[in-house]
Amino acid sequence: MTDQTLNTGEEKAKGRIARILDSDIFHSFIKSKVTVLAAIVTLVFMLTALLAPWIAPHNPFDLAQISILDARVPPVGMEWSDPRFLLGTDDQGRDMLSGIMYGMRISLAVGFLSVGFAAVLGIFLGLVSGYVGGRTDAIIMRIAEIQLTFPAILIALLIDGVANGIVGNLDREKWAIWILTFSIGLSFWVQYARTVRGSTMVEKNKEYVQAARVIGIPSFIIMIRHVLPNVMGPVLVIATINLALAIITEATLSFLGVGVPATQPSLGTLIRIGNDFLFSGEWWIAIFPGLALAILVLAVNLLGDWLRDALNPKLR
Repeated sequence: MTDQTLNTGEEKAKGRIARILDSDIFHSFIKSKVTVLAAIVTLVFMLTALLAPWIAPHNPFDLAQISILDARVPPVGMEWSDPRFLLGTDDQGRDMLSGIMYGMRISLAVGFLSVGFAAVLGIFLGLVSGYVGGRTDAIIMRIAEIQLTFPAILIALLIDGVANGIVGNLDREKWAIWILTFSIGLSFWVQYARTVRGSTMVEKNKEYVQAARVIGIPSFIIMIRHVLPNVMGPVLVIATINLALAIITEATLSFLGVGVPATQPSLGTLIRIGNDFLFSGEWWIAIFPGLALAILVLAVNLLGDWLRDALNPKLR
């Protein structure tokens, strides 16, 4: 009986894999060389950030490994370079390659957490707004329209400033990542809410929802179990594109000095530090983190563009 159960589970797994490999989306992915390259670059960046403590040449946060005598060492290939530091060092003697690896950890962590928070909040409010309608729909949509009149970076700056004022300067470093996540996520929920609301208003009038109402299924269960799976396609596209926007927003806030502190440098913080030395000859301190940020955002954007086209039935 156990062997039969295992065999059945293996067959189901093989069947799912076969369906994925035969799907139009997979074939569209394989045919697009740019998308495959973008996926590889994104995966490499994520693995590099995840494995940074084990693969980074140095630990930029370990004071025992940092010497001020190694400050502003140029990259390998230039005069006065040091083979220990492939991409040179910053003004404190920290290895730039290691700093970029560790910086990507924070940038990607803030990006994923803020997108997840924005998606959960936006999907919930969109489902409620579209399914319930009436005054609830009007209130949620008016709040969304008011927020749309302000750029996302200004919303994030405002929320970040208020949160830091509540937490206080002493605990700022401890809560910096969570404050960034909250401020960026709260500035991006509107897109999810408006998209899910529109799809929910279409789905709630279909027969399967009407049938669920007739047999007495609670509205919350209908929204989560029946409506939500049918409105997730556009949400995945928005989330992918918003991941790049969240990383850029975090880098912008850190560059402006209101993001993560210098003791926990993200890519934006590294660029801000390097900006002070950009015109004094130490260009690598700002250029290399900037290139890493640009390549990462470009790869994620390309994936988002492909996903948008792949999930659009009109383009198939």
